[in-house]
Order: sequence, then structure tokens, then C-alpha cells
Amino acid sequence: MFVLNPDPLLLPSYRISPFTTPDLGFNRTLSNNTSIDEYFSERFGERKFQYTYNGREALNIALSYYNLKQDDIVTILTTTGNFYISQCVTNEIIKFCKWARKIEPKTKLILVNHEFGYPYKNLNHLKEQGIPIIEDCAYSFFSENEFGPLGKIGDFVIYSFPKMFPLQIGGLLVSNILNEIENRNPIDENSLMYIKKNLSHHIKSKEKIINKRIDNYKYLRNRFETLGFTERFFLTKGAVPGVFMFRTNKQKLDLPELKKNFYAHGVQCSVFYGEEAFFIPVHQSLNEQDIEYFYEVMKSFINQHAL
Repeated sequence: MFVLNPDPLLLPSYRISPFTTPDLGFNRTLSNNTSIDEYFSERFGERKFQYTYNGREALNIALSYYNLKQDDIVTILTTTGNFYISQCVTNEIIKFCKWARKIEPKTKLILVNHEFGYPYKNLNHLKEQGIPIIEDCAYSFFSENEFGPLGKIGDFVIYSFPKMFPLQIGGLLVSNILNEIENRNPIDENSLMYIKKNLSHHIKSKEKIINKRIDNYKYLRNRFETLGFTERFFLTKGAVPGVFMFRTNKQKLDLPELKKNFYAHGVQCSVFYGEEAFFIPVHQSLNEQDIEYFYEVMKSFINQHAL
């Protein structure tokens, strides 16, 4: 059995990130290996890359290149077209200008968000409009479309490593334009080595990470279907899921209350605002018993709170 509604001081801790408490010590024991630089050089070719403390900083550096004025607009386009967008993104944009969810006359820049590992479609057509593009691949480090790995269209591409790997810090900015903004907000040497040595270790498990996330997604999908839920994103070829998102369908659930309930059981989660949908972790650090715990928390909530 699982203990539900435990003492708050005795909660487990499940994050959207695969980082767990044991990783704290494990990451410290890794040797100072920087072979990840070779991986990125091969992956990005002539495009240059710059390490940052996190994805927000990478976005900030990219935005700073465009000399945006207060009345300018950054248009945010997402895979689903839903109005949901993380405040981590919008809070960086409003430091420079306004933002919108469709292309406006004052749109100076387009931010394309490959949501939760699922590629934005028709990116090549969007490029033809002649507006600079930043690709947000924070959740999509390993995801691909028919042309290969994402991140080949944008003038800048940003990544957030803790979304995919068991790290506590780390982002990446990739671009052909980096010469002009290189070393802006340089990362300190200790943090840089932490990021490089961890990535150098974990990148060797690329296929294992991808396959485990897909297996976990399928297991979650099958278990939650028995409760009447269905997947919000279809698991298409090349997509490596960043979360498990499900539709609540005809079940009238209080989703903000569901969010409180999952957090009260130690599970990071969120409502996919604007839709009757919700998401929970799916990462490679989860095993079947962890997923069964999510299932039992969900089932208990339905039994107690269904409207």
C-alpha cells in the first residue's frame, strides 16, 4: 500500500526534473570531464554555443541582441496554440518589451515554444515571414521532427538542462550570432565545470533516457486511461515527452484543487490552463512503483473530490 495524506514532513519528492536527492552526492563525485563540448560541436556544426546558469538567462541574452523597445512585441507561438505559457518566459520578455500570442504589426521577434517535447509544426513556413525567431527547446533537448533534432531554424535556440538531466543548474544558448554577445553574463568556472561534467556523464545514456521516458509515458497513459483520462499530446515519432499531460474529459474535476492535492503528496505538477488538462512528471528517474503512486493519488482524489 501507499501512505496517502501523510505528515507534511514525511513527503516524498517528485519533480518535473529528473533530479533527485541522491543525485546531489553522485554529481559531486563525477570527474571533471568536458567531452560534452565535443558532442555540442558535432551536433551544432558551425553554430556556436554558450553555457548559462539556466534557460531564463539564455533567453535574456538572446532577447538583448535585438534592441527591443518598450512598445515592440515578441509573439509567442506554441505547439498547441493554447494560451498557456510559463511565467519564466513572459517575465523575461517584459524586461524588454510587450508580448502577444499572435503576430501583430509591432511584432519584432517570434518565440517558438516546442511545448513539453512536442515539435511546433510548419516552422519553415514561419521562417519565410522574415521575422527573427528564437526557438525555446527547454523541454525538447532530444526531440526531433522530420528534419532531425529541433533547433535548426531559430536565430537563437535555448535549452534548459534540468528539464532533461538530473542537474540543478544549466542552460545553453546556440546561435550563429553569438560572436556579438559572447561572454555576456559569463558563468563562473565552478558552475561551468559542474554543468559540463554532469552532461558529459549523462549524455552517454542518451538512448536509455529517451526510451525510459517513452516507456514511462506509455505506462502512465495506460494506467490513467482506466480512470477515464486520455493523453493531451499524441506520442508522435521523434517526440521525447517532458511531462505526462492528460485530458480530464467528461470528469468535472477542480483542477486547481487537484494541483494542491498532488503537491500535498510531494508531486510537482500543474494545470494546463485554458483547457481541462493537467500534467505530472514522466522523466527517466521514475520507476513503475513511482507511477503507481501517482495513479493512487489521482484515484483517491477522484473518489473524494469529483464534482
